[in-house]
Order: sequence, then structure tokens, then C-alpha cells
Amino acid sequence: MKVVLFHQHGGPEVLEYTDFPLPEPKPGEALIRLHAAALNRMDIMVRSGWPGLKLEMPHINGADGAGEIIAFGDDARELPASASSAQEAGSLRLGIGDHVVINANLGCGKCEVCLEGKDNLCREWHLLGETVRGTYAEYVSLPIKQLYRLPQDFDYHQAAAAALVYQTAWHSLLKRGKLPKGESVLIVGAGGGMNTASVQIAKYSGAKVVVVGSNAKKLELAESIGADILIDRSKEEDWSKAAFIATHQRGVDVVVDNVGTTFMKSLRALRKGGRLLTVGNSAGPKFEIDNRYIFAKHLSIIGSTMSTLDDFREVMDLIVAGKLKPVIDRIYPLRDAALAQERLWKNENFGKITLDIHG
Repeated sequence: MKVVLFHQHGGPEVLEYTDFPLPEPKPGEALIRLHAAALNRMDIMVRSGWPGLKLEMPHINGADGAGEIIAFGDDARELPASASSAQEAGSLRLGIGDHVVINANLGCGKCEVCLEGKDNLCREWHLLGETVRGTYAEYVSLPIKQLYRLPQDFDYHQAAAAALVYQTAWHSLLKRGKLPKGESVLIVGAGGGMNTASVQIAKYSGAKVVVVGSNAKKLELAESIGADILIDRSKEEDWSKAAFIATHQRGVDVVVDNVGTTFMKSLRALRKGGRLLTVGNSAGPKFEIDNRYIFAKHLSIIGSTMSTLDDFREVMDLIVAGKLKPVIDRIYPLRDAALAQERLWKNENFGKITLDIHG
């Protein structure tokens, strides 16, 4: 099969479009012929490497993907797709030719937390494309519980663009952040896939959405998908003050900040008793915060990674129903994955960048 892989960490030049052995589905797995994959900033961080990261080289990037089932491992036909109970299993069985989208959140399925339906807390947790070879490939083999069946006419690129960011934003905002109708949410960043998902999910939940963006064009696009208040950080010297003023000097209820280095401004923008939600640190893992803002304002910092299998099904049902719609920035052929990663790393995108696997 054709893949994009790397044999050593480094810049985009280490990515190679080449041949690689076709994976064999193990018992309990399905072999999927991928049609679309979607990029995440994690792909570039893994390619670059960090101290302690251990990969089986060569490594294949990619957490998100959608395609069709072409084969099963020996006993996989007896297993339900993304079913959390025996009652669900009958309606969720998969067959050859079914179209599916991948859940990259890989719990072991056997430990105490997995059996409780909290697979994103699994002690043996992996993320597809991070420590396990991923979806920059024509084929991938995965446990059938990681698959969600799509309508046969649903666009593969829309599905791939949705999988990781929507489940992550859904779990962070609604399950960890307990976002009720009527609260205000400030989202730091306008263009990334996680941010566009967060805008839509916050609006779907009945929140008032404030977006801080790097330029007028991205803010205009954020407004088109539901943002209520727009703050251009290229014109506002202190966007946290602008957010405070925009909420009639009350502060926002929730901040979604996956940048990291902006935490202090986010804490300042919150009302007393507010929550800062984070699922990442795109600007780097280390930064300083002033603890006085946390205890004096009774603030909470809430971290989250991916979601449960139930959350994944819940949000994908909304995607398929058209109630949430992933924003796709640009589609590249698989062989141009390095160019796609460069566009993503430079923050030139608005929404998700996807790969046409057979293009």
C-alpha cells in the first residue's frame, strides 16, 4: 500500500511517500480501505519528536480517517461496532463494504475504567498516529469497537475532519466543563479545527460565543459558523480586557484555551467562579501563571483528552444529522502531506486540512 511515513524525527523533509506492507486484521479487528485522513497539530509534534517519545520506526502519522471495510479478522464479525451494551449490538454490526469513520482514542477495552465506559482514562491508552501507526495510508486495521458506521452517501472528508476534534470539544465543553444553556464561552483562536468545533458545539448548547482571532478574515469566517462577539487580537492590545468589556465587565463563564501561553489572559477574562478548559498546548507545554488569579477568583482549570466511546457516538450522530458541520480548509493528495503539515503549522488554515488518500 502507499503511505506517508518517516524513519527519523525532523522537519517536513523526513516525510516519505512510499510503499509499505498491507496490515493484517487481527481477531476483533476490521481492515479499512481509507479514502480520507485529516491532519492534527499532534501529527507535526510527533514527527518532530520530544524527549521520551518511543515509536516503532518507520512511523505513520494520522489520527483521523474514514473509509470502507474490506475484511475482518477471524472473529470480528461477532463483535458490535461502538456498542456499549449487548442491547445495542444488534443494530450496530458492521459488514464488508460498510462506510466507517475511525475513533482514534484507543483504550484497552479490558481494564476497570474501560469496562466502566471511561476508555479515555485507560492506563494503557494510546492515540492512533501518536504511538501507534496511523492513517496517512491506504489501509489501516483497527478494533471494530473504534468504528462508527456512516451513511453510504456521507462525505469521507467531512467524517475524517470531524472525528478527533468534535469528540474532544464535546467531551471538554459538555462533560468536563458542564456547559449549560445561556453561559458565555470565549474561544482563544478562530481558525483551528478544535476551535471551529468548539464554536459550533457551544452554539448548539445555547451559549453566547466570543472568539479571539488573529485577523479579520478568520473572524469573519468564525462569525459565519456562529460566533457572536469577535475580537481581533491584531488590533486589541489586551484581548482579555476586550472580552471583559464585551461581557459588560462581568467576564465570561468559560474560556477554551488550547494555546497554553495565553493562560494568564484567559484567567483574567473569566468571571469569578469561571472555568478554563484545555485539551492541548499548541504554543508549547511550559509557561507561567499567577496563582493569585486562581484562588482569588475561585477559578477552575479543567483538562481533558479525547472522549469516551459513548461521547464519540453522540457527537457523530449530530454530525451525520447535519446539526454540526465540520469546516474543511483544504484537501491535499496523500503524497503532499508535507505541504499540508506546513500549512497547518503556520496557522494558515481555517478549519480542518484533509488528505485525499487515493488522489
